[in-house]
Amino acid sequence: MNGLTMHWPILPVLLPLLAGIVLLMLRNRSLTLQRGVSVAATLALIPLAIALMQTAGDGTQLVYKLGNWDAPFGIVLVVDRLAAWMLMATALVALFALLHASQGIDTEGRYFHVLYQLQLFGLNGAFLTGDLFNLFVFFEILLLASYGLLLHGGGRLRVKAGLHFVVINLAGSTLFLFAVGTLYGVTGTLNMADLTVKLARTPPGNLALVETAGLLLFAVFALKAALLPFHLWLPAAYAHTSASVAALFAIMTKVGAYSILRVYSLMFGDAAGPVAQLLDAWLAPLALATLTLGMLGVVASTSLRQQTAYLVVASIGSLLLAFGLGTRDAIAAGLYYLPHSTFAAAALFLLADSISRARGEFADRFEPGFAMPGARVLGGLFFVLAVALAGLPPLSGFLGKFMLLKAALDSPLLPWVWGVVLVTGLVGMIALARSGSLLFYRTLGANDATPAPTAPTAPTWAALAPVAGLLLLLIGMVIWAGPLSGYASATAAQLLQPHLYIGAVLGTTP
Repeated sequence: MNGLTMHWPILPVLLPLLAGIVLLMLRNRSLTLQRGVSVAATLALIPLAIALMQTAGDGTQLVYKLGNWDAPFGIVLVVDRLAAWMLMATALVALFALLHASQGIDTEGRYFHVLYQLQLFGLNGAFLTGDLFNLFVFFEILLLASYGLLLHGGGRLRVKAGLHFVVINLAGSTLFLFAVGTLYGVTGTLNMADLTVKLARTPPGNLALVETAGLLLFAVFALKAALLPFHLWLPAAYAHTSASVAALFAIMTKVGAYSILRVYSLMFGDAAGPVAQLLDAWLAPLALATLTLGMLGVVASTSLRQQTAYLVVASIGSLLLAFGLGTRDAIAAGLYYLPHSTFAAAALFLLADSISRARGEFADRFEPGFAMPGARVLGGLFFVLAVALAGLPPLSGFLGKFMLLKAALDSPLLPWVWGVVLVTGLVGMIALARSGSLLFYRTLGANDATPAPTAPTAPTWAALAPVAGLLLLLIGMVIWAGPLSGYASATAAQLLQPHLYIGAVLGTTP
């Protein structure tokens, strides 16, 4: 490893942090300059993520020791296949959401680009940290930034949703501290590799404390991921914030899913001794319930943005169901499905904004309105996204669900998995078809008695370009499904061998 490569793991954290500081210094300069700095910093994350994926692709785990202190005494950042996968998905969705925001959404507040970069700082740090306490720290950074982004532009409904978001996440942060403090009191360490070694040797007298702390952590991560019954904050928050922020937030819920996969495959996996498989009785059933409830919310939604928010909830159910099955094939299916669900939901949030502007007074509500300008283009994009989100062929949603159904063949939950996944897929397809019909086909005539609409705004190519870019990513996931699914499978295999992670971080294999 050469001198430059050894510093790569810290660059995804350092780059948005420095960009945020620079943007704060430029707060009184022109918005065009701020946009340029923000876009350039976000764009730079993509080649960096590609380089890290290539480095980690052969099984290498890069460990960056801050201050050159050895673990577990110092803070470490770890780049393995999973971390690089998450960095890549985050960089891509962040770029297209930012390009959409640069069409005018960023004018509604003074510090949008500063908060945006700090959000990326928190997200990337959460994916890279090898320390449980610093996972809490990065959670708080991304949540603080998300509070400001959520409220960007103001409005009664946005403030109301933001208040619920803040209160619920503050409660989650408190539980996180309780869990971290308990684990530190029992083991004397918070380095995840070192915790894995010590938890496997938990004496019987401490077993109840460790299991309690582990379940508290699960509750916190479930809250971040919007897993039932901790999902109630998400639909209102995502539906009432700006489209660009909601698109970025499509990856934020995946932080909770990532944390569940990382912590419970590493610290509470098969080799964890008395605390092994702590979530076996909880995760898959809750994921099935979340998928079911999310699709019921999709059916009951009254606007496109609200429906997209519930689709995010449903996607979390599918994702955590794959992780809950726990096999290599199931985890690989979930990892392939993760970027698909992120890109598709982000694209629909952005498209909903253009549809809302084109319908004027009727916005994105599911009620007949006047014919909108650019209906053919908007309708075509909506159709492709509906196919992707419903999991129909030939797009990547179908491949992800097919991989999940195939992985469940040897599971005792086979009837439940197949039944819920197939039925909710059918329900989602019907709900999205109904939504498209109401938005694009059931139009009012000039003589219909309706409230006078505000002047509709025709969609611009600049506004639709980010949606098209995300759609191209979904198509790319189909074209390169072989290499991507192979990478996901290798990532799952690496996760199921925690001794590799421990050996990379601690320098010794237990």
